[in-house]
Amino acid sequence: MRWDLDSIAETVDGIAIGEATITTVVTDSRQARPGALFVALRGLWSDGHEFAAAALEVGAAAALVEPGRLPDGAVGVEVADPAAALIALGIRRRSEMSLPVVAITGSTGKTTTKDLTAAVLGSQAYASPSSFNNEIGVPLTVLGCPNDASALVLEVGSRGEGHITALAAVIRPDVAVITNVGPAHLEMFKDLATVRRAKWELVEALSPTGVAVLPAADPALVEMRQGARLTFGEAPSADVAVTEVELDRLGRAAFTLVHSGRRSRVTLGVAGRHQTVNAAAAVAAAVALGVDFATASERLAEARLSPWRMEVLERLVPGGEVVVVNDAYNANPASMESAFITVAAMPGRHLAVLGMMHELGAESPRLHEEVGRRAAVLGFEVIVVGEDPGIARGAGSAVVAVVADPGEAAAAVSSRLRPGDVILVKASRATGLERLAERIGGGAAA
Repeated sequence: MRWDLDSIAETVDGIAIGEATITTVVTDSRQARPGALFVALRGLWSDGHEFAAAALEVGAAAALVEPGRLPDGAVGVEVADPAAALIALGIRRRSEMSLPVVAITGSTGKTTTKDLTAAVLGSQAYASPSSFNNEIGVPLTVLGCPNDASALVLEVGSRGEGHITALAAVIRPDVAVITNVGPAHLEMFKDLATVRRAKWELVEALSPTGVAVLPAADPALVEMRQGARLTFGEAPSADVAVTEVELDRLGRAAFTLVHSGRRSRVTLGVAGRHQTVNAAAAVAAAVALGVDFATASERLAEARLSPWRMEVLERLVPGGEVVVVNDAYNANPASMESAFITVAAMPGRHLAVLGMMHELGAESPRLHEEVGRRAAVLGFEVIVVGEDPGIARGAGSAVVAVVADPGEAAAAVSSRLRPGDVILVKASRATGLERLAERIGGGAAA
C-alpha cells in the first residue's frame, strides 16, 4: 500500500487537507507510526477524535476525522462517517490484491481455525491479529496485509443477518469456511435457522470460482451448497475426515486425517479434543487452494493459537505441580462442552472455574443450567464466578464456591489446590477471567 491523501479522499468521498503518503491504517493511537493514517472512530466508551492529536504527535502521517475535528495545522482527510470510510478503504485495498483469500465464520472455533489455516498455508500467509472479525477488524486486517503475503486469512463474525453481506466487498473470499452453526449469540439471532442464514452470507460472498468448506456434521448446511465445496469433520464421508484421536496428559491431540484415500498422522501442539475438527477445516481450506494434503497436514504441528484459547500452563504449587487450562477468551454451550471433554480426559482431580456465557438471550438460564449439569456429570468441582443465571443450579453439589469476581476466584482456587490438579478456566470475555490462570500457583513449572 502506498496512497496519497487526494486518492484517499476520493475513495471515501472526503476532503484532503495537506499532503502525505500513507502506507498503513490504524484506529489505535498507540499503534501510530510514520506513514500511518489514524482513523478516528466513535465507540461506546470513547471517541477516537480525542486521540487524533496524540497519534499525530507520535508519528502518524495524517488523520481521518469528521469535519472540523482535525487538530490545528494537521494533515488529514475530513469525511462525514469515518467508520464507513474505513470500510471503503478496505474495499479499495482488497481490489488491489491478487493473492488468495480464506474467510472463516461460524458459531465457535473461528479464531482457532483462522490460526490453524494460516499455519497450513505457510509462513508467508497473513492472518488477522486476535479476533479482528467485525466491521472494524475485517477492513483493518485487509489493510494490514503485507504486499509480499502469499495468502490472506480473515475471521468474520456476525451479530445478525446482513452483517457479513455488508462486508462482502471487503472480504471477497476464494474459500469460505463455516466452522459450525450452534447456539452462540442467540440473544441477537433468536434461533438456529437465523444463525445458519447469517453465516451463509459468507458463502454467498465467494468469488465465482470459490470453494465452500463446510462441516459434515451439519447436513442442512452442506445441502445448501450445490457448487464447489469440501466437507470436514469426524464423519467418515467427510472430504477431510478425522479419525483415531488420542489425547496426551496435557489434552493435546494426536489423530489421523484422511483425504481422497490418503492418510496423514498429525500431532497438535495445542490442547483440545475439538481442535481436531478445526484442524480438518484448516486443511480442507488449504486443499481448496491447491496445497498438497500431506504438506498442509504436516504444517499443523507448528501451529500456535491466539492467547487464552485452550492455553495449557503447568504451574508450581507446594509439593508439586498443577495444570491450568486457560480458555477464557469466550464461551458458549458448544465450547464449554468441548473444553469439559478435553480437560476431563486429562489425568488428575478436575476443577472448573466458570463464569457467565453472554448473548444467549431468553435461553440463557436453561443453557447455563445444562452447562453446570454437564460439568458435574463429568466429575468437575465447580467454582462459579460473578452473576450466575443457572450454572450453580445445574451443577448442584459439585459447586464448591460461588464468588463475586476473579480476585475471589483466585483465592478460592488457591485454597483448594493440591499437586496433580487440573483447573479449567472458562467464561465469556466480559467476566474477566483471562488473567486468572496467571494467578494460580507460584509460577511456571520447569
